[in-house]
Amino acid sequence: MATGDRLTHLDETGSANMVDVSSKDVTTRTAIAGGSVQMARETLDMIISGNAKKGDVIGTARLAGIMAAKKTHDLIPLCHPLALSKVAVDIEVDEELPGLQVRALAKLAGQTGVEMEALTAVSVTCLTIYDMAKAVDRSMTISGVRLLEKTGGQSGSYIAE
Repeated sequence: MATGDRLTHLDETGSANMVDVSSKDVTTRTAIAGGSVQMARETLDMIISGNAKKGDVIGTARLAGIMAAKKTHDLIPLCHPLALSKVAVDIEVDEELPGLQVRALAKLAGQTGVEMEALTAVSVTCLTIYDMAKAVDRSMTISGVRLLEKTGGQSGSYIAE
């Protein structure tokens, strides 16, 4: 995110640095991200019925997303390690797609936002769905991974159009 016309992670020389958030107020911050995995109808039916060879696709993917949110700082350079108070991943069947819609919520009381944690949760959830079903459908498509909503912090609230 830019502050005025300057990116917050770049110093005066253009070098990337972790942002110092120590002077920021502690506020409750939330972020919701979403994405989807489009697949063949037969693949969706297999996942819904619980007949995937690797096991419970939806349950495993949900757990993978939650775990990923907690590890975001290990994956994305310059992200702060955060004491998340809540991570929730919801996976819903979308018959029209056909496929699965993924939404993730990340929440904390802290000095920096949780957008990257929510986006990481969605991304890894979608990747896990793909991994667990790729043996029967390598043409699955992951798309639409984006921030849907955020609250808290100096920049206030955001809701995607």
